[in-house]
Amino acid sequence: MVQVPRYLTSFHPKQLPHFFTDVLIIGGGLAGLRAANAVDGRQSVLVVTKDALRQSSSAYAQGGIAGVMDPEDRFEDHVADTITAGGALCDRQIVEMVVREAPERIAELIQWGTQFDHQSGSLTLGREGGHSHKRVVHALGDATGKEVMRAVIAWTRRLRHVRIWENAFTVDLLTHDGACHGALIARGGTDKTLVWARQTVLCTGGAGQLYRESTNPPVATADGHALAYRAGAELRDMEFMQFHPTVLYIAGSSRSLITEAIRGEGAYLVDNQGRRFMPEYDERGELAPRDIVAQAIVSQMDKTKHPCVYLDLSHLDPAFVRGRFPGIARVCRKFGLDITVDRIPVRPGAHYMIGGVTVDEAGRTTVERLWAAGEVSSSGLHGANRLASNSLLEGLVFGTHAGQGASEAAGRMPDEFRALPLSSPQRVDGPPAFDFSDVRNSLKSLMWRAAGVRRSHDQLTAAAETIEHWCRYVLAVQVDDPQGWELQNMLVIARVMVQAALERAESRGVHLRTDFPLADDQHWNRHLCFRREAAVGDELPA
Repeated sequence: MVQVPRYLTSFHPKQLPHFFTDVLIIGGGLAGLRAANAVDGRQSVLVVTKDALRQSSSAYAQGGIAGVMDPEDRFEDHVADTITAGGALCDRQIVEMVVREAPERIAELIQWGTQFDHQSGSLTLGREGGHSHKRVVHALGDATGKEVMRAVIAWTRRLRHVRIWENAFTVDLLTHDGACHGALIARGGTDKTLVWARQTVLCTGGAGQLYRESTNPPVATADGHALAYRAGAELRDMEFMQFHPTVLYIAGSSRSLITEAIRGEGAYLVDNQGRRFMPEYDERGELAPRDIVAQAIVSQMDKTKHPCVYLDLSHLDPAFVRGRFPGIARVCRKFGLDITVDRIPVRPGAHYMIGGVTVDEAGRTTVERLWAAGEVSSSGLHGANRLASNSLLEGLVFGTHAGQGASEAAGRMPDEFRALPLSSPQRVDGPPAFDFSDVRNSLKSLMWRAAGVRRSHDQLTAAAETIEHWCRYVLAVQVDDPQGWELQNMLVIARVMVQAALERAESRGVHLRTDFPLADDQHWNRHLCFRREAAVGDELPA
């Protein structure tokens, strides 16, 4: 197997500028900004994001944030719904903690200026697949993430101890004696800076761009997963990529998410003959958990030999539909569709990376002085299938815990800063003799075919061989180009994901093996964990 290099690019501390901070937060989505807000105001914080703050996956979230906000709802019910969706791989203690903190975290967002939707003076609560009650707070109808991020960005920018670097690519974490000491950051393209930090929090989001069909923004290229993996951190549950059942499928359109809330409000899923099919697959119909709905849609597409299915809202009140889903109505209108009358063509797409960097209840990773929160992490909340609208909630809760934990840990350290004699030698001179975009597009298509909604031993084995071949020449070169670094990160994590999917010889949650269609609790009711193999001269945590 091709050795994964410790550092993607060459650097030497005598040839680069240095920056020092108490807490470094990599990622400017909801988890990252919530972590920044949790750091003691007497400490310095640097938030680094590779694009503009508004380009995180958090800003693209449509449905909302799940929380027990109705007196008729109960924490126990939200816990039960989460575990029913995620199965035995959920950590009940983590689920209890997150669910019980939800009202407080939502109240903070309101305090910070988030304008959630109201009706008659009370929060409007929606219901989505897998939920037994209406408990999802939302904003702007179907643009919750956009409104939440607007408010949180404005709040964070007012904090004098927080500095934000936008358009700054984190190339690698810096490690010494088994601990993280900061990161190598490229600002404005290729100008590198060594950022030294007492504590580092990883909040880089997901990996949806590994797939041809995805709801994720362009920034979701598995960077944080790869950073942590190269630094020696444990990755867990990497076979569990959640595929959202309903992604807009129109030639010429981006793969826009069609929120689960649209089914929560009564939309039907029908095939190309106009036949409602979900009750044939699950008694909960359109409100079954996402893994069940996505797999049912793929099965129905096979039966009808049609490339998609359709969402039908024509039986709902048109005024309500337009008011509740203005964003979706606006997108569909560009393609000549009136969602109150016309059926919306949809099919599944990669949506949420359940697996990630292993963390405990405080957000600690297996590498000393490194924390993680949000989609980049594997906390035990989601199990084998994430319950709708628990993702922003997880980012809020673990962002709070990781920020507080990193702040407290930094406060116990001596108030002194120094650069360490870390360096990475030059490996290959000259530009690579291949096209980044071509390899990237080929990888995305391969992952969609072999590691998509349905997987099999033969497809995964062939994919593993192809990815290994690409790694031989793509990982062998050092580049000074964010596009190249993204591709290298994507290949590193695609290889782990395919390996995990091959090893798990059963079907569980979002992981469907056609050659092993049933769950096998005796052998596979456990987590699969991965760490990078050390090369000569490497130092990895014990």
